[in-house]
Amino acid sequence: MQHDYDLFVIGGGSGGVRAARIAAGHGAKVAVAEQYRFGGTCVIRGCVPKKLLVYASRFGDDFEDARGFGWSVGETRFDWAALISAKNKEIARLEGLYRAGLERAGVGIFEDRAEIEGPNAVRLVHAGKAVTARYILIATGGTPFVPDGVFGGGVSSSGSAAELVLTSNEVFDLPRLPGSVAIMGGGYIAVEFASLLAGLGSKVTLVYRGDKILRGFDGDLRTGLTESLAARGIDIRTGATVTGIDAGPWGVRIGIAGSTEIMADKVLVATGRTPATQGLGLETAGVRTGSRGEVLVDQHSRTSVRSIFAVGDVTDRANLTPVAIRQGHALADTLFGNKPWTADLAIVPTAVFSTPEIGTVGLTEAEAQATGRGIDIYKTRFRPMKNVLAGRDERTLMKLVVDAATDKVLGCHMLGPDAAEIVQMSAIALTMGATKAQFDATMPLHPCAAEEFVTLREKQPAGP
Repeated sequence: MQHDYDLFVIGGGSGGVRAARIAAGHGAKVAVAEQYRFGGTCVIRGCVPKKLLVYASRFGDDFEDARGFGWSVGETRFDWAALISAKNKEIARLEGLYRAGLERAGVGIFEDRAEIEGPNAVRLVHAGKAVTARYILIATGGTPFVPDGVFGGGVSSSGSAAELVLTSNEVFDLPRLPGSVAIMGGGYIAVEFASLLAGLGSKVTLVYRGDKILRGFDGDLRTGLTESLAARGIDIRTGATVTGIDAGPWGVRIGIAGSTEIMADKVLVATGRTPATQGLGLETAGVRTGSRGEVLVDQHSRTSVRSIFAVGDVTDRANLTPVAIRQGHALADTLFGNKPWTADLAIVPTAVFSTPEIGTVGLTEAEAQATGRGIDIYKTRFRPMKNVLAGRDERTLMKLVVDAATDKVLGCHMLGPDAAEIVQMSAIALTMGATKAQFDATMPLHPCAAEEFVTLREKQPAGP
């Protein structure tokens, strides 16, 4: 049967674009539909603009620390509008690169919303036409999750609170930096925004219903970061349940069960993300989804319909940009390059770009204990060299989780400056199955923080 395309990709984010380019390179006829901007969440309203704002938020520390090294720093002033303008220029440049890469590969581009009409059929909504494809790839990513009642009639007696309630989609384009922000959530998005907004000058309150921020991360990292953020002036309210949000001339008022209400200029809802599958027509084609709306796939990214695949955050597996890219690349090679392979998610490094930042790869202490194996813990906490002359008391934490029987390093965790850069290299060792003895045999590079990972000698008591 003849089709208009060999592969039709719905979504122009990192995973979809990589799959399209690689498939086209293998000789397939490919098209991509994207209704907003190419680059997806990561480039347009996620990792990239977030990291740029993180860099901006750390200059305040640099100005303060410089005095300890003999520098006289005069009056400083931060210009939010200038930062956002520079950020927008960089995002536009990156989007242009994504688009240009597709064009060079010969991929057809539709700036339109696409909906699935059948196993091999897609409708372009605004163009009002249907196309057919041998294979369809869903790569629509995720969207901020907003709990029931935060927006709409259940929120505000005045009806205007919704205008002052933001998600990560809107916060990057605010016309001015809020004087105060209340952030709902305790995951990495909430923590990162709490840290960067506080660094830029906002008064920040973090409201989280759990007992400790960053659920799923290693316990020592969670405790260490909580202490560091609190020392930086962030008001962290854990075990807090929001009972209502109301707006008025004062800004936003947030009710907390059994506690003092919070007043702020803005509220940022950062309670996680959910797969962007609503209105895609999945039920029409018979594509099965899970309880969160995620597209259910096998290890080869194939859905319940043999001609339809899905990669990236829309599948709610490991929701990280490099994972989506690997999945898209593997799919294109498998379908069109006669090189079948799958993305290995056994060891996936990740980071939290708070200040101080977190880098982590492998099993947490709790996860390792849950396997039933015996484990050894090696960790250290110290004041980085730079902080000594700067007069800053903030500490770095480094930790290894080791299999007691095999000596294999199961997890590598760090809280402190450049944690992401350091742990990325440690991830190579863990992927290769390195042992603690091999870490110990590695010659230290002195003086640097990373050398601590190869000089840890004393076992520490494992947690409960």
